[in-house]
Amino acid sequence: MPAAAAPARAVLRVCADPNNMPFSNRAEQGFENALVRLIARDMNAELRYVWWAQRRGNLRETLRAGQCDLVPGVGSTLEAVATSTPYYRSSYVVVARRHGSSPVPRSFDDPRLRHLRIGVQLIGDDGINTPPAHALTRRGIVRNVRGFMVQGDYRRAYPQDAILDALTSGKLDIAYVWGPVAGYYRLRHPERVAISPVSPLFDGPQLPMVFDISVAARRDDTVLLRRVDAILERRRAEIERLLRRYGVPLVAR
Repeated sequence: MPAAAAPARAVLRVCADPNNMPFSNRAEQGFENALVRLIARDMNAELRYVWWAQRRGNLRETLRAGQCDLVPGVGSTLEAVATSTPYYRSSYVVVARRHGSSPVPRSFDDPRLRHLRIGVQLIGDDGINTPPAHALTRRGIVRNVRGFMVQGDYRRAYPQDAILDALTSGKLDIAYVWGPVAGYYRLRHPERVAISPVSPLFDGPQLPMVFDISVAARRDDTVLLRRVDAILERRRAEIERLLRRYGVPLVAR
């Protein structure tokens, strides 16, 4: 009598950006690649990627359309999807050249900001922009500010590095950058840049500079989300070590 066939191994489909270090890339070198490997291994599931650039609207076209089961690296308060327990909390930071001649302005109310060449990350041209960009605009600091799109230039190995390269080449005096991007740049170029948290972390109740980050699942996939939550809790110390290896600036809850 022939032996019974082994049960098929479960498949975990993950949507990720193919060129968005330090988060993910097609070579699976990012910390979100490492995170989903950990999750799949814990589930004893085969990890399969659906590569999709993380442009605006990508969750509608990928996760919510059923093309994948999980998407790492989303804001924990996102309402269109179900989100896991946060696996890290980080903030925007102010970045300066390491050996600058004067102290770095950390507060958005520092009068020096009106005279410095400032770089900010931008999300779009319809008012949906990063919190530091809004904080500066609220204070009338506009003419000396240069924007750099978060999506970056896909021809580059590190698409989001343009703002930091402009800083280190002397085209900017300071730059406001999402912490994991700045921290990974500092990890690779420790002699070039220094980073500090922005102040305040909450520029009024509607403009936080600090965010919890989660894994997203479809809203009706409660069983999978519970499994992910359990893994994130059980592997919390391992995940924190992973994030620190990539230079992610972590903010305590």
